[in-house]
Amino acid sequence: MYNGKMETIYESEYMNLYDLQYREGGHYYCASRRKKDRMVALTPDEECKTMQADAVSCFVVLNIKGQPKKLLLNWEYRYPVGQYMLSVPAGLIDEKDWDNPNALTATAIRELKEETGIEVEESDEIKVISPCVFSTPGMTDEGNALVYISINRDEMPKMNHDGAEGSEVFEGFRLVSKEDAQDYLCKGRDEHGMYYPLYTWAALMFFMGV
Repeated sequence: MYNGKMETIYESEYMNLYDLQYREGGHYYCASRRKKDRMVALTPDEECKTMQADAVSCFVVLNIKGQPKKLLLNWEYRYPVGQYMLSVPAGLIDEKDWDNPNALTATAIRELKEETGIEVEESDEIKVISPCVFSTPGMTDEGNALVYISINRDEMPKMNHDGAEGSEVFEGFRLVSKEDAQDYLCKGRDEHGMYYPLYTWAALMFFMGV
């Protein structure tokens, strides 16, 4: 657990910036989804091992009768890079769900509906792959849970981005075959020559094994 001084530089509803002053005159800046009292750096070591993730990233596989399996990705605009990127359905865990033992799957179901229009049904499968992973712990303490959703249907479900909120901007879907996934992984880029997020890479790797 971090034992140095910490000061708040900026706070907003979804993003905060803190100064971790690890020594006199030494400043380490950290972006976080969390308010100061919930910062991972200030969480006791044992509690860190069971901490709730801040967000959920979904690996969604369309398993349609008579068709090869497809990985479902979004073309989502990412403001920090100014590009549409191949992205997995994902979203923050609501504060009301922080103490919910089913928070990860509940968030995954909600985000899938909002970003793709698909509602999870009894025939589908949903399970947590990893309760929390850190993508960039040198810059942010944001933790993401990885959740697998298999949509098992006789027919392809209808999809839309009608549930997009606020700054979310989408430009359609990409149904990725195993051959497409292999190509993305070999090239490290999408068909437009653009790099993709780490969670997309993880989804591609996972998909190759299902």
